[in-house]
Amino acid sequence: MMSGSRPVRVLVADDEALVRAGVRAILARDPQVEVVAEAADGHEAIALVRQHRPDVVLLDIQMPGLDGLSAVARLHREPTPVGVIMLTTFGQDEYVTRALEEGADGFLLKADDPRELLNGVRAVGAGGAYLSPRVAGRVIAGMRAHRAAHPHRPLERLTEREHEVLAGVGAGLSNAEIAGRLHLVEGTVKAHVSAVLAKLGVRNRVEAAIAAHEAGLVGPPPGQR
Repeated sequence: MMSGSRPVRVLVADDEALVRAGVRAILARDPQVEVVAEAADGHEAIALVRQHRPDVVLLDIQMPGLDGLSAVARLHREPTPVGVIMLTTFGQDEYVTRALEEGADGFLLKADDPRELLNGVRAVGAGGAYLSPRVAGRVIAGMRAHRAAHPHRPLERLTEREHEVLAGVGAGLSNAEIAGRLHLVEGTVKAHVSAVLAKLGVRNRVEAAIAAHEAGLVGPPPGQR
């Protein structure tokens, strides 16, 4: 992930050249964001990730060969961590759910305000999570329904330190940033994050962040700032 003041390195994967050009133009507005490669399908995206080692990959869902949902699962098995944001026309619940299950760190719609794209890339580049405002509400509703069906997932199971770590996740902070805030080493924060995910029964940092917002540990949900 991004370190220091180095620009966030981004790979854009979409089968439409015009979309890739538009995304590149939007990201070029921020001097702290650099597009290092473009891919036209999932297979090419994985090969270019190995070559360029970006911080963030923007993945379209529907691409020929290997689609974005299949690609994100493979990317999270790579030895070098990379943040993944799904950037798509499609915001159906089944796409959102599967993307998060496969390990996506963010979900944006092509119809979103361009500022959401920049916000998402910065957040995920820093090790956080980001959801489109149009998607966040549905994810929260799904989590509430799940909690109603499985009521025994209280935050009371967390230790005081785990509450603090969860608040950091909810604020979109990376493990390194949480470590600095709490005066811990990064490895300890990583262990706390894993424990929080397990105790809350959530699958990734996106859902943990939403749980933190719902619990009042931080402000509005990710993507609704």
